Amino acid sequence: MARAPGGSSRGPRDGEGGGGRGRRDRDGGGRGGQQRGAGGDREESELVDKLVGINRVSKTVKGGKRFGFAAIVVVGDQRGRVGYGTGKAREVPEAIRKATESAKRGMIRVALREGRTLHHDVLGHFGAGRVVLRAAPAGTGIIGGGAMRAVFETLGLKDVVAKSVGTSNPHNMIKATFDALSSVQSPRMVANRRGKKVGDILGRRDDQAAEAAA
Repeated sequence: MARAPGGSSRGPRDGEGGGGRGRRDRDGGGRGGQQRGAGGDREESELVDKLVGINRVSKTVKGGKRFGFAAIVVVGDQRGRVGYGTGKAREVPEAIRKATESAKRGMIRVALREGRTLHHDVLGHFGAGRVVLRAAPAGTGIIGGGAMRAVFETLGLKDVVAKSVGTSNPHNMIKATFDALSSVQSPRMVANRRGKKVGDILGRRDDQAAEAAA
């Protein structure tokens, strides 16, 4: 096959020509991929994270000891969703990043009354950790300290009375708190499960007022 001086007999490469179809396919369809990612970025930007604690840990190996860090982080949107996670790494920022990613993957939703407090009192325990969470009237604030306060602030609770009656280990306290929060049920949830109206659960004849309170 004759070739012109300095020319090439090879045809166009894959993806070249045809209006750049290959480039658009690799980019995930152009604008559509960017639009799909915008919602996830907006949701993550609304999350609030709090570092509960960080410990120095060590691992014994053949040549001696390897030191690292273990972090525990609580993440929430302050509107009823919260999660916790742990992470280990050789450096503190990496351990915090791992814990934050773990917390985002394990978030739960908690039913709040009027968007500020719990619907009812609950108990929670995990290992040696035992906690008591009580609903409170408006203006009470967050009465509770330690790791539980970080959970309440990221969850969006504004009025709650909490007491830890077991260990002060932050890991067990947080897990016991999540055990209690996972058992919170709103009147609407109970009504749906029992096939009744919210007014029947709350003992009110006015269904509209009962729905608003739920």
